[in-house]
Amino acid sequence: MARLIHPHGGDSLKPLMLAGDALAAEQARARTLPSIRVSSREKGDLVMLGIGGFTPLDGFMTRADWAGVCDGMHTASGVFWPIPITLSVDAERAGSIAVGGEIALLDPDDDSLLATLRVTEKYAIDKAHECSTVYRTTDGEHPGVQMVMAQGEVNLAGPVKVLSDGGFKAAYGGLFMTPAETRAEFERLGWTRVAAFQTRNPMHRSHEYLAKVAIETCDGVLVHSLLGALKPGDIPADVRTRAIGKLIEKHFVPGTVVQAGYPLDMRYAGPREALLHAVFRQNYGCAYQIIGRDHAGVGSYYGPFDAHHIFDEIPKGALAIEPMKIDWTFWCYACGGMASARTCPHGEADRLLVSGTKLRKWLSEGAPVPAEFSRPEVLDILREYYASIDEKDKVEVKLSGHSAK
Repeated sequence: MARLIHPHGGDSLKPLMLAGDALAAEQARARTLPSIRVSSREKGDLVMLGIGGFTPLDGFMTRADWAGVCDGMHTASGVFWPIPITLSVDAERAGSIAVGGEIALLDPDDDSLLATLRVTEKYAIDKAHECSTVYRTTDGEHPGVQMVMAQGEVNLAGPVKVLSDGGFKAAYGGLFMTPAETRAEFERLGWTRVAAFQTRNPMHRSHEYLAKVAIETCDGVLVHSLLGALKPGDIPADVRTRAIGKLIEKHFVPGTVVQAGYPLDMRYAGPREALLHAVFRQNYGCAYQIIGRDHAGVGSYYGPFDAHHIFDEIPKGALAIEPMKIDWTFWCYACGGMASARTCPHGEADRLLVSGTKLRKWLSEGAPVPAEFSRPEVLDILREYYASIDEKDKVEVKLSGHSAK
């Protein structure tokens, strides 16, 4: 009998979230510990550790892990991993934390308990080196570089016990699914060959086309939306997921799509982030990761197909999940439908190519959007959102950089 793909690094998921009596006991103990407030990115990483999305990691990385991931995309123990998962504090706070001690980790928004950490190591890093290896740039305008450079001077390493989902379930209900839950849903549907579609934007006709290409050859598609923080000008998760839900309802065959969300902040790391998406999509039960144009990119920092190429550069067997590489997609007036650069013989004059920046500008100005670019049901939801935001936000929308999936 065919089975779903195995989790990354082993046969079983490794969720670090406590439950029942163990959770109550650790929560009580955590209230007696010294505490630090984590960043938004660190909160998302903690929740992913808790739900098993970052299987097989057991906590925040050591210096050896950090160096191995930056320079060779593997932890000190040899597990393939493309982006460091670290926790940082300023030097003064680090001085008050003892190696071998334990601390409580608090939510950045309300100081509620997220986790406890047993500190096994304190270390400083070369932030510029992390940026140049992971983001391929040290440009201070890059949002991912900004994130790294804003970190504290000292990283704290060690295993964690996760105590909360950070409020994602309360905020998003059934849309927030753990890897165990998506796997159970795929099994209920009788799926074994599942493709993941990554999005931080509403799905337009090109995205719809990518998902339907995958459905032609797989049992179904997981449309997996980022629920964490984005850069200014990107569309909020609640608006985006509502638009995606309407698209699925109106334009996909029932039983071919599962829509879910995951708790990470966007890093905008382009090719490296495409690999991170593949790692945790394998944990969610997906055998394929759809990789389109400029996956997880921002601005012009990455080539349009760098995320395709990086899968050819990693060691054989590093991942069980496979990339589903799809070329630039668009509406072709000569073809009379959606097509890609691999299937359409016509020139640019016949193709409708619209960037995320241009679309956001149209919507913020109330300008018409071609029906060949986006379904009317999706546009209705987006226009309602743009009509509700103030003029300052509309300026940010118009000025925000190119945004791919």
